Amino acid sequence: MADISRKLPAIAAERTAGADRHLVPCDLAALDWVQSRRRYGRTADAQDDDQRPVVYVIDQDPATRDVITSLLRSVRLEALTFETAAEFLSALRPAAPSCLVTNTRLPGQSGLDLQTRLGQAGIHVPLIFIADTNDVVTAVRAMKAGAVDVLTMPVCEQDMLDAVMTAIEKDRRRRTELKTINGLHSQFRDLTERERQVMHHVVAGLMNKQIAARLNLSEVTVKIHRGRLMRKMNARSVAGLVQMANLLRWRPLPLAAEPILP
Repeated sequence: MADISRKLPAIAAERTAGADRHLVPCDLAALDWVQSRRRYGRTADAQDDDQRPVVYVIDQDPATRDVITSLLRSVRLEALTFETAAEFLSALRPAAPSCLVTNTRLPGQSGLDLQTRLGQAGIHVPLIFIADTNDVVTAVRAMKAGAVDVLTMPVCEQDMLDAVMTAIEKDRRRRTELKTINGLHSQFRDLTERERQVMHHVVAGLMNKQIAARLNLSEVTVKIHRGRLMRKMNARSVAGLVQMANLLRWRPLPLAAEPILP
């Protein structure tokens, strides 16, 4: 990666002048910019092309959008910019780890309105807000509603990068867990009704002999069903099966509600 340390003062001056000091460098004497960019750049480059992180930026000020985009691309993060929340909501978004950087004050619906609408629509992109220094009420509301961070203007560039990487990592973990859960649902659908009954009792902690008595089966038959469901669910142990049930948000049904199959 090219050494940009010599270019930093000029870049910093251009950025702060172009965006009315909405985004400013941190203490240059204390911050190793080259090391920072290499660290974030490795994180971005480590992803496959279809999983390369994307940062969405919403701000009505073109200069601010350009400054944030320039900062993100300096660490090899892809950035897509929008002027309004409506423009963002109508755009096609890649299925990759992502986050959204938005001003709390937007034309039309505000940043907080957008946060509410995203939640209602089941869109779980992590949000980072940029707010005025004296806008404490908005910052508190945003954090209570689940924002990753609220950065007050003028924003330190390093704080922006840290917040973005935290948000992207949060979204990556969510996507990984969702992929795991979807796989578990697919495996669970392959179970027969009897195997699901046995699984209910196994997760509840019953032994084979107890399950056999509950379902009016022989212990050998219970062992066969248990072995099959463990293979279909790719569970190596009862503890693993319980963890899968927890991920599925699935709990044993009340015994009286369980049908007894012939």
